[in-house]
Amino acid sequence: MKHLVILLSCILVLFFSVSPSTCEAQESTKPWLNPTGMTVETRFNPPKGFTRKPYDDPYTDYMRKLPMLPDGSPVHIFTGDLKQNQSIHVGVLDIDVGDRDLQQCSDAAQRIRTDYLFESKQYDKISYHFVNGMEFPWNKYKQGYRSKLDGRKTKLVKSAAANSSPEAFRNYQKALFMYAGVSSVMKESPEITIAEMHPGDAIAGKGHLIIILDVVENEKGDKMVLLAQSYIPAQQIEVLSNPYSDSPWYDAKLFTTCPFMTPEWQYDCPYPKIYRLL
Repeated sequence: MKHLVILLSCILVLFFSVSPSTCEAQESTKPWLNPTGMTVETRFNPPKGFTRKPYDDPYTDYMRKLPMLPDGSPVHIFTGDLKQNQSIHVGVLDIDVGDRDLQQCSDAAQRIRTDYLFESKQYDKISYHFVNGMEFPWNKYKQGYRSKLDGRKTKLVKSAAANSSPEAFRNYQKALFMYAGVSSVMKESPEITIAEMHPGDAIAGKGHLIIILDVVENEKGDKMVLLAQSYIPAQQIEVLSNPYSDSPWYDAKLFTTCPFMTPEWQYDCPYPKIYRLL
């Protein structure tokens, strides 16, 4: 009994010794995080002295309003299994990855961009190239045209009924993800500078493409960015932690360093280029 009383006394001392100021200090160790926020712009607070600018661009607003899974959610691959490395993300976008190994790195960027264009009814802009160079427009796909191998070339052949439903568009995306890749996205996307960079752009180099999820600026025009990726095998889109800082906001000037590193990829010289997805 005597030992039990001593044990209970110790527990009470420990309990009441945790003051509110201690709790506040613990909460403030991540000033960039609002754990109850359920979109990109409400989950991730800008660094001190930086703000979100509208850039007069509806796609910027779309990117910032992308939905987030609850704070602390793990990353799953397309099979439903957990990704092996759970230590490199600070959030997960609430965008399905599908049930096939298709929505990998550049595909995730094209998924977000084509979703936006489809939802905003900009159908004429939904036209991209496969790695082999063949153009693959949604306006042809919805008329029933499908890719077909003809010798060593691929061409579009009318082989299905016309269908412009959201389900048909999802199948178009799957076909695009199967035959497009980092090299084709880099080839057809204009290269831009840090000064021109907006949310929804991408950094890319040989082998990997990473989404510029959000951009903030200070009064001097310096920029910091959030980065997001899918990977191999196809996985949910994760917001990346930052090997250079405790905050996930990357100083954009790092894009001009060599090598440039993220938690799961290293861009060797020359440093990665910045692209505007069409």
